[in-house]
Amino acid sequence: MSINKLRATPRAMGAIAAIVAASVAGYVAIFPGQPSVHEDTALAIKTLVVPWEGDALKAYLDKIAKPPVWTICNGDTNNVKPGMVETPAGCNSRLAVKMERDYRPALVKCVPDWDAKPLSWRSMMISLSWNIGTGGACNSTAARLGKEGQYLASCNAATSFNRAGGRVIIGLVRRREMGDASRIGEGELCVSGLAATAKP
Repeated sequence: MSINKLRATPRAMGAIAAIVAASVAGYVAIFPGQPSVHEDTALAIKTLVVPWEGDALKAYLDKIAKPPVWTICNGDTNNVKPGMVETPAGCNSRLAVKMERDYRPALVKCVPDWDAKPLSWRSMMISLSWNIGTGGACNSTAARLGKEGQYLASCNAATSFNRAGGRVIIGLVRRREMGDASRIGEGELCVSGLAATAKP
């Protein structure tokens, strides 16, 4: 569960509103020259994945992972080899294609009525799956609670994924919860979307 209380914020509500405003039939063009992606994917990529993962154009060995893994772009570990170099456009393409081809479809499959779930919750789950894998996300308490419609409890449950290498990492605590001065946290986004759609 959360170390810090999750709460809705104007910046997260603004990020959600911006994606909704840019959406055309449920899709958003987020990268120049790249196909549009689902709005939940767009919100996850723009608000959560890119800000937290960064954009490493040269492959590096992520030593926090056990075992260490070669990584490039926005935390991409698929077919990454030492010495590999990518362009910003190439990183954008890798991220958007993988999210739409591999990550989102896996969540759609394991969470019934995916598209009827709150946008902010779906985006949080997509970001979580990018970080812990689709299997981890689909088998998580957060996914189970979301399937039951307990979205606030699910937002909180997802914050438990704050460890790497067997220890709590402050950067992961921030990413999972309320973010930092310049980046929105997954929990922050999740509950902000719920607050924005709550009935008066």
